[in-house]
Amino acid sequence: MRGGWLAVLWLGLLGGGSGLRFTDHEMEGIRQRIKSMFYHAYNSYLDNAYPYDELRPLTCDGQDTWGSFSLTLIDALDTLLVLGNNTEFQRVATLLQDTVDFNMDVNASVFETNIRVVGGLLSAHLLSGRAGVEPEPGWPCAGPLLRMAADVARKLLPAFQTSSGMPYGTVNLLRGVSPTETAVTCTAGVGTFILEFSALSRLTGDQQFERAARHALQALWSTRSEIGLVGNHIDVQSRKWVAQDTGIGAGVDSYLEYLVKGSILLQDQELLNMFLEYDRAIQNYTRFDDWYLWVQMHKGTVTMPVFQSLEAFWPGLQSLVGDLDGAIRTFQNYYSVWRQFGGLPEFYSITQGYTVDKREGYPLRPELIESAMYLFRATGDHTYLQFGLDAIESIEKISKTPCGYASVKDVRDHKLDNRMESFFLAETIKYLYLLFDPAHFLHGAGEGGDWEVGGEGCVLGAGGYIFNTEAHPLDPGALHCCSHHARERQELRDILLSLSQPSQNTNSQSETPTQADSQSESIALKPGERKTTPPLSCPVQPFSARLAVLGQVFTDPT
Repeated sequence: MRGGWLAVLWLGLLGGGSGLRFTDHEMEGIRQRIKSMFYHAYNSYLDNAYPYDELRPLTCDGQDTWGSFSLTLIDALDTLLVLGNNTEFQRVATLLQDTVDFNMDVNASVFETNIRVVGGLLSAHLLSGRAGVEPEPGWPCAGPLLRMAADVARKLLPAFQTSSGMPYGTVNLLRGVSPTETAVTCTAGVGTFILEFSALSRLTGDQQFERAARHALQALWSTRSEIGLVGNHIDVQSRKWVAQDTGIGAGVDSYLEYLVKGSILLQDQELLNMFLEYDRAIQNYTRFDDWYLWVQMHKGTVTMPVFQSLEAFWPGLQSLVGDLDGAIRTFQNYYSVWRQFGGLPEFYSITQGYTVDKREGYPLRPELIESAMYLFRATGDHTYLQFGLDAIESIEKISKTPCGYASVKDVRDHKLDNRMESFFLAETIKYLYLLFDPAHFLHGAGEGGDWEVGGEGCVLGAGGYIFNTEAHPLDPGALHCCSHHARERQELRDILLSLSQPSQNTNSQSETPTQADSQSESIALKPGERKTTPPLSCPVQPFSARLAVLGQVFTDPT
């Protein structure tokens, strides 16, 4: 098996990586090189494609792809801040507020709009204070970018109005779901909302977003097979699996990712338990020699012995839940494919050690770079920096054009495609930069000099940033603070309301609680009641949780 001996070869090379060292000076030079890559692509988009969604780098023009709202500009906004360009961040944030209108008659992907637009606006909102934007009163629990994120998310909510609570794949931003819309959507399209929608609910106090995301997750969880697996496409009305192949790649990937990252962001043990149960089935039925194959969801029999480039996020996720040895071995397999072609083909036959017909492209995806970032943070092994340098060299040599960076149509002959996806600036460049900047504030452990204090007394920037699947970082400290203040305000309203009630109604109200009272989440204790510690206590400020490795996921309740 061709892929087998390559994996063994790179196992030896990676195993001896401890002798490979990059100096601080070398890493600074590489960061400057990555910045140059970003601005070549970014300026080409502004000069040739704006206000279209994406740049076409071979013809030096633009095209709308996911909805006609200057998608690349939204997706790249927080990358500007990551690279330290506060001035351009401020300019673009104002430009988006003045020019983007989501009240349009356009069919949009619910999944892509959520991760790119809602996620991008949320991240930019939370980072805007660091960028020097003058905050409005109540920030981070209020602000123009947050209102934009909530506006577009509300336009996605009609997609969740199904008999199961699992969303349709497409929604018209003006008219809602078309009567002719198919009920079939992919697993990731159902289970990739808990980060953005929970963040919205906890920042704004509007609980409908988190409720919709959790309802969809619970419905999807109930459909798993008798061996604990889910398929990759489901009918959201009938709950019947239409495509029963399963793996960790396309159609499933970010569902698994969000169970782990949602458990960290929200301090939610139930989400982590869901992932761990899936992981046991995945390890039992799909893992072979640290590759992950595609199998039939009910029988566990192999259906496709292929590696998909989207699976390359998996080693990074493994590191977050403490499976560092498995993460390292799987990364070695994936790195061997990169070295073979100078990029990851969309599909790679593990048995044949080569590309799969009609799946030979590499659209400059970020997933393997993302995993390298996590593994370098976990191990300090500079071999992952060498991979990052390899990625830079490959992209520069193969994909660079006078008008940006083009997707690779075929990794065998390096022919190019006339498209630069917005995720190249949102994810690929960002993860490359963060890989070579271990002291970046997004990696921070809550050092006092990096803290910010928001308008509600919130402590922000104290560590524990969670990246959504489009690499938009979310600050858990802001979510905790805003939801805490929202509970306090609700409690005060409840007290004032009770004081305003006529005295003759007091007895009847206390004897017969209303439905609203029974559902209240007030933190006030009743007479004689003792406060109990929840299974996962909310972190106190400053927020000390980290994107940790070796299983150190949740804050210590002590």
